[in-house]
Amino acid sequence: MPGKTQQTRGFLGIDCGTQGTKALLMDEAGNPMGRGYAQHALIERPSGAREQDPKWWIDALRVSVKQALADQDIQPQALGVSGQQHGLVVLDQDKRVIRPAKLWNDTETAPQNQQVVDRLGGKQAFFARFGIVPLTGYTVSKLLWLKQQEPENFARIRHLLLPHEYLNFWLTGRICAEYGDASGTAYFDVRSRRWIREVLDVIDEGSGQLSAALPPLIEAEEIVGVLRPEVAEELGITPSCMVSAGGGDNMMGAIGTGNVCEGRVTLSLGTSSTVYSFHRKPASDPTGQVAPFCSSSGGWLPLVCTMNATNVVTQTLQMLGKTVEDIDNALQTTPPGADGMVFLPFLNGERTPDLPLARGTLTGLSANNFSPAHLIRAVAEGVSFGILNGLDLIQNSNKVERMLVIGGGARSAAWRQLLADSSGTLVEVPVEEEAGCLGAAMQALYAWSHQSGRPQTFAEIADRWVKVDASRSAVPRPQLRQLYVTARERYANELQKGYGVKQLNSDTQ
Repeated sequence: MPGKTQQTRGFLGIDCGTQGTKALLMDEAGNPMGRGYAQHALIERPSGAREQDPKWWIDALRVSVKQALADQDIQPQALGVSGQQHGLVVLDQDKRVIRPAKLWNDTETAPQNQQVVDRLGGKQAFFARFGIVPLTGYTVSKLLWLKQQEPENFARIRHLLLPHEYLNFWLTGRICAEYGDASGTAYFDVRSRRWIREVLDVIDEGSGQLSAALPPLIEAEEIVGVLRPEVAEELGITPSCMVSAGGGDNMMGAIGTGNVCEGRVTLSLGTSSTVYSFHRKPASDPTGQVAPFCSSSGGWLPLVCTMNATNVVTQTLQMLGKTVEDIDNALQTTPPGADGMVFLPFLNGERTPDLPLARGTLTGLSANNFSPAHLIRAVAEGVSFGILNGLDLIQNSNKVERMLVIGGGARSAAWRQLLADSSGTLVEVPVEEEAGCLGAAMQALYAWSHQSGRPQTFAEIADRWVKVDASRSAVPRPQLRQLYVTARERYANELQKGYGVKQLNSDTQ
């Protein structure tokens, strides 16, 4: 009988993203056993507001988890939650949600972000004191916006949560935080790993209201708790199921791609695009372009995020009456650089570089490139060059040997080849596409193993669980290297001409 118990251990990963919630049930050997998905609605306003009702996340969690567990004999021993970073969930004294959550891609708080930075002496002073520079989209600016625009709601705040923390609270009844997601708030010192009261004091004028609303922090090997009985019954999970600390979607994506030791880079092409790499020491970038986040696996995760990625490509395809199946053909039938067409893809403002009010720019049109295929290539290159510039910043001239690509954009073979050719780096794709879900399940196993007295390391778990699909790898083609160097230089020139931004390029340092 002990052998049978061993075979039926399961670990559940839940990823609450912008567009929906996914669930992935894994067995202890690292095999996927069940999946689920449910969409979210999104509140959008011309002001740049992007919000969601946290109730929608819970509803989607219910649906996706039940789908993943349907017709399964395996029971999860532990679960982990991955959540979109930077979102602000505020609760009152009765722990009820006060208003819809403002999300990572909410740009109407840009003025408040600048005000917070200015009140603490500017970017350089902020970085010197706290090791991070707030960017539009980080959590801190949402608090000042709330105080200025909705003072009655601000006065009711008694608990500050991030999206994954709110789901953990619903699952267990306990409010707590962990270092990875906390490091994206900008009221957390990434070097000392502590909350920063000084930042919150400039918002609540030293009343202590906000610092008193901060949750306690726990380590990756600790658990938030076990499921509330009523939640366990509703989801069909044993009440003894542990809930791990969880983390932000990028932190869980790092774990889910085996990015838990130095030397590996993960690039995510989703609604936003991110690139990050595990480090054992905190990053140091006083410009603020590199987010010096903590990882959710005991180290640091310097990261660059751009806010315009597959969403811009999808909009372009829809405008042209095309589908995602047309991406590969467009890239394969047009040359690197799109015959001179350059697209700055800032349809939603931009976070890196920090241009919250920027708009998209299309230049270099000619009779030779005025075609749908060229436009699709220019858009894909614009998205790709922006995030690869971010990779150059993170690596600081250190060559990347291999890059794992995840997210919707990774499904395109031609887009993967574009990334390989333009970066000069081997591009690989994990077998499991849902890296956020997988990372959350891996963290759940990690925490369960420590709580059970049989501790495993993240590296040991990654060796078993993270597999690469060799058939989808893209090897850089040296004969195209110079064409892409020229294309990236043209992109950098347009960025400097339009916005005065100088971007680091690995071939022009």
